[in-house]
Amino acid sequence: MNTIKFDNKTTRVVAHRGLSGLERENTASAFVAAGNRNYYGIETDIYRTSDGHFVVNHDGRANRVGGMNVTMEATPWELLREIVLFDTDGTKDRYDLRLPSLENYISICKKYEKHCILELKSAFTEEETAAFIELIKGYDYLDGVTFISFNYDNLLKIRAILPEQSCQFLTGENSDEMIARLAADKLDIDIHHASLTEERVKAMHAAGLTINCWTVDTADRAEELAAWGVDQITSNILEGKNTIE
Repeated sequence: MNTIKFDNKTTRVVAHRGLSGLERENTASAFVAAGNRNYYGIETDIYRTSDGHFVVNHDGRANRVGGMNVTMEATPWELLREIVLFDTDGTKDRYDLRLPSLENYISICKKYEKHCILELKSAFTEEETAAFIELIKGYDYLDGVTFISFNYDNLLKIRAILPEQSCQFLTGENSDEMIARLAADKLDIDIHHASLTEERVKAMHAAGLTINCWTVDTADRAEELAAWGVDQITSNILEGKNTIE
């Protein structure tokens, strides 16, 4: 197992869409690959399906990853689960590569004791928010989940049900106004790494924010961010020749 280490010994690395630098993104194979390595957490994305399930997918449609022109929100789970996805080499010879459900993702993260970084892609209703929270409660793993979203209202719906739950707003903005708003709403930040400077990291920490950033795949940049004190780094793969030792 490769070990990712930083001098500050506090920065943690999150596997982006599972270990997507090695396996087809957002599949059980990518989650298990990350589970077997020294990543702190596993990030993924969920949409609602047409029949009220929660499916793992980044784009909201299956054409890029599976060659099927269907959308997550307009398709029932029973149809979506039958789609065989492309492997990383473009072939469709691995019948294990399917769209996972939220249940698949949570159960794998729990088995490998990895923190869930769960991106909420759909604009979820209050009822849907309550439903996926109850689903995760059924696995007794809410303490192992950080919810993230570009949709601010999604996070406010989480906060209304779970006042102390870990939540991060996805953004490229790091203005003083944004930092103040997040602090007031007790939300942390998940920001594109190119938007960060050491000064802005200090400002966010001074406001009490935990900082995650995406997507960093080189050791030099990861080391720089870690030296600034960034709390989490999300990466497609940060190991092998890029391993920080």
